[in-house]
Amino acid sequence: MTSRGDNSSLSLYMEKLSIRNPQQDCERKEGVSERQRWGQRRDTTTSHDGDIESGEEVSSSKPETKKHQKQQKKNKDSNRDVTSKETSSFTGLPQSPKKASTGGQEQEKVKKSKKKNLPKHPEEEESKKGPLRSWVDMSRPKSPDVKLWVDSADSSSATSSAVKSKNKGGGSKKQVFESYMTREEVSHGLKRGELIQGQIRINPKKYHEAFIPSPDDTWDIFLDGTVARNRALNGDIVVVQVLPREQWKVNWTCLVVRSDTDTSEGASEGTSDCFDTTANEFLTKPTPSSPCAGQVVYIVEKKHSRAATGFLKFLPDRPFAMFSPMDHRVPRINVPLADCPEDFSSVPGNYTNTLFICRITDWAANSNFAEGRLAKTLGQAGEIEPETEGILTEYDVDFSEFSDEVLDCLPKNLPWTIPPEEIRKRRDLRWDCEATYLDDALSCKQLPDGNFEVGVHIADVSYFVDQGNALDAIASQRATSVYLVQKVIPMLPRLLCEELCSLNPLADRLTFSVIWKITPEGKILSEWFGRSVIRSCVKLSYDYAQSMIEAPDKMFSAAELPPVDPVHPIDEIHQAVLNLHSIARNLRAQRFTGGALRLDQMKLSFTLDKETMMPQGCYIYQYRDSNKLVEEFMLLANIATAHHICRKFPELALLRRHPPPKAKMMDELQELCDQLGINIDLSSAGALHKSLTATLGDDEYTSARQQVLTHMCSRPMQMALYFCSGVWKDEQLFKHYALNVPLYTHFTSPIRRYADIIVHRLLASSLRCGPHLELSTEEVEKQASHCNDKKTLSKRVHELSSELFFGVFVKECGPLDSEAMVMGVLDQSFDVLVIRYGVQKRIYCKSVTGLESFHHRKVGKISELTLVWTQEEPEKPPLEQVRTTANENTCIMVWPVNGIIGLNIKSNVEINFRFNNIFEMTSR
Repeated sequence: MTSRGDNSSLSLYMEKLSIRNPQQDCERKEGVSERQRWGQRRDTTTSHDGDIESGEEVSSSKPETKKHQKQQKKNKDSNRDVTSKETSSFTGLPQSPKKASTGGQEQEKVKKSKKKNLPKHPEEEESKKGPLRSWVDMSRPKSPDVKLWVDSADSSSATSSAVKSKNKGGGSKKQVFESYMTREEVSHGLKRGELIQGQIRINPKKYHEAFIPSPDDTWDIFLDGTVARNRALNGDIVVVQVLPREQWKVNWTCLVVRSDTDTSEGASEGTSDCFDTTANEFLTKPTPSSPCAGQVVYIVEKKHSRAATGFLKFLPDRPFAMFSPMDHRVPRINVPLADCPEDFSSVPGNYTNTLFICRITDWAANSNFAEGRLAKTLGQAGEIEPETEGILTEYDVDFSEFSDEVLDCLPKNLPWTIPPEEIRKRRDLRWDCEATYLDDALSCKQLPDGNFEVGVHIADVSYFVDQGNALDAIASQRATSVYLVQKVIPMLPRLLCEELCSLNPLADRLTFSVIWKITPEGKILSEWFGRSVIRSCVKLSYDYAQSMIEAPDKMFSAAELPPVDPVHPIDEIHQAVLNLHSIARNLRAQRFTGGALRLDQMKLSFTLDKETMMPQGCYIYQYRDSNKLVEEFMLLANIATAHHICRKFPELALLRRHPPPKAKMMDELQELCDQLGINIDLSSAGALHKSLTATLGDDEYTSARQQVLTHMCSRPMQMALYFCSGVWKDEQLFKHYALNVPLYTHFTSPIRRYADIIVHRLLASSLRCGPHLELSTEEVEKQASHCNDKKTLSKRVHELSSELFFGVFVKECGPLDSEAMVMGVLDQSFDVLVIRYGVQKRIYCKSVTGLESFHHRKVGKISELTLVWTQEEPEKPPLEQVRTTANENTCIMVWPVNGIIGLNIKSNVEINFRFNNIFEMTSR
């Protein structure tokens, strides 16, 4: 099976390096585009990493200054022509801002011309600059380790498009985008340090702003407007060229600091995080007042799905309709009328609220609009199933049924039983007392010497998934199960997930086990790895286990528990749970004493109607001792496995690293907390954990304060990543920051994570109880990168699903009242934590009823927003209310004396808030 990644290897690139792409050798032309507004779209936000590690959020930067070009009026007719079939193969380099400057009268004419003649669309933003010049110190040594990934499919498509463009009546349309460099030019540019390769991040709330990380990952290159993005979409791997210094954005105080996820929640609406001036040696270091700007010159890999959910707009006298994506970062798309519903042209109003899925097939270099085809009519906007399908499609989640070829890889004779010869190869643990917690089995047996034998038993998925077959291919491609509020999109067929690999009680199951001899204090005396067969005696939910922990002396009856194997008395099971809980507490204490960090953020859960699957209620999920019990032993198993496979396969081990937080952002956070009088130590993961667990006040808002502070501290955190040990030579880079351990991997969830299947295969091979892993270092690293991408997408899909259900719940059951704590103050809005529901919302001052005016100012590094309210009684003067926080783009905490508000949530986008008597208000 050929995947996109096959075209991304260095070897493939080197083989084709000498082949020039004719499409990318075209003469570069001057670019023209228009910046206008479009309809409301879906905004995005990303929370911390789903397992243990914390993610980070993108800080937003100041909106770009509006530019008006003289050529705008001349080319207005050509810019309106959006029927070109040319693909995204050309890029028009913007002119120098000096050349693009116009007088006040000329600018006013341009504004009027735009309003009169052009459809409103934000992707048509004007941004003209001059030809690129070398900004590199040429005496810098050339880098020998440049890797360029090439998607040959994209290249061939672009080439044919270029030919089409040449045959189309030359010169009738101005080129909006600059043509891409050739692969050879890109390769040489990367080696000389003139070009930079990275993943593009587009600000979802300010879609004209995009960023590429610097080579050393300490600062960002700013891409100003859609022309600079050159048809790249969010997440694509691109190559950028830094613009001449005179074209850098001026009058900014700082630049957004690098982050891994694509959200702008809590970011500034005015200025952005301070620019890190510690650039690499070949760059003339930018100053904090003029951030480094660049432009995309090559798309290496189109990671974005090119699919979008949105609405159709009828255009009279045109052979196409306009598709408006809900995601701001995707351009508007022209779709053939033949793809639209039959009666769309006659009654377009009937489809105003209908959601469609559209896929981009082309994006001409001389058009601000992409071209595409409608893939499906979803249904009415706001309904759960159409919205859910749209989310899954946009984020490239494969939710199709498994093919017959895949299902043929599974056992046919059902019910399936373990072959006797397979049992003889394994350690037989069927008579031990194993309790299953969800799909994780734990066993605990007290030894005569007072110590314990504790085992973690994980379903042996790799026994059923042979390397290289169709089942393995689809699991590798999906990489992870995707969890929605109402259902799961499984990585593996349900026969495996729910039967063959589900550790159901009173059934023999194949497992991979890690067994320790451990003291009551949690000291490990010995460990054993191996394939095994178990028979779980009971399947305990977290609620059942919690009830046993909370009632250590209670004698539970059979009626109070799920079915129990009669071989093991209930009191034996109860005692095993208590022993595991005691050991887990000691292990946890050791971890945090040793410098580990946990950033707990509130998670919203829903109760659903069993028939309609509609939300009936919502609540904050409680993380209790039973959760901690299971987590400690899963962590212990993952850490032990990481050390084992790395020792046996130093060049092939699939591990998981968690880089330390961004130093610049942490320094700014420390300075901010010092100014606010918050005692916090950010010097290490352990020091931060101690600070977060300290009491923040002694009133009813203590928990809310802690949540806001946790959110502040999670922003500088980086994402944890899978990687192959053979790729990284410095073992210091293997470290997991949050867990504060040198090696870590994922072993405990092979049913839902493909990375765990690879780890199981490595473990089996090392123990000589499985076949040799037929993968190279490069192939493991490629799969690790794919797992990283899919994990990020699945997490985002889960968040969007939760937001969707919360919106539906508010619509059906609202309005809802809740207090909220101010988290961050921007120039026209402020962010709050809704205490009752644990959700974060942004309140825009312009949309607040009863607000007479608002004023923003900065006092030093403190950001202040003054809200002036209209009194209900006309004779009374307006009330003035001040919201203060620190640096605008940093999400900070405001103490309850001036930070608690009352919210009335009418919908997912309409929020009103009322006065609370905790406010300090003064008459004006």
